[in-house]
Amino acid sequence: MYLKRGAEKEYKIRHDNLWPELQALLKAYGISNYSIFLDSETGILFASLDCPENYDENGLAKEAVMQKWWGYMEELMETESNAAPKTKPLEQVFYLK
Repeated sequence: MYLKRGAEKEYKIRHDNLWPELQALLKAYGISNYSIFLDSETGILFASLDCPENYDENGLAKEAVMQKWWGYMEELMETESNAAPKTKPLEQVFYLK
């Protein structure tokens, strides 16, 4: 994901105050150990999370609370036309269990 320049502080504040209903929704979808990291030089955000094998990413994206959060965050991030954060898939090149 990509954070707009100058939005770093507000992005952190909003995540420090994550809505309880969004937290409950993420947990209901089986998401845990969710971390977001920022490269302050490029504005690139890297998210890491654990989710079940049957995780329904498309279902989560359609949830009203998720849509509302994306709208709330839209001014801080590069987004797609539906206000979802713009993302870029990464290739896993190493894994140690």
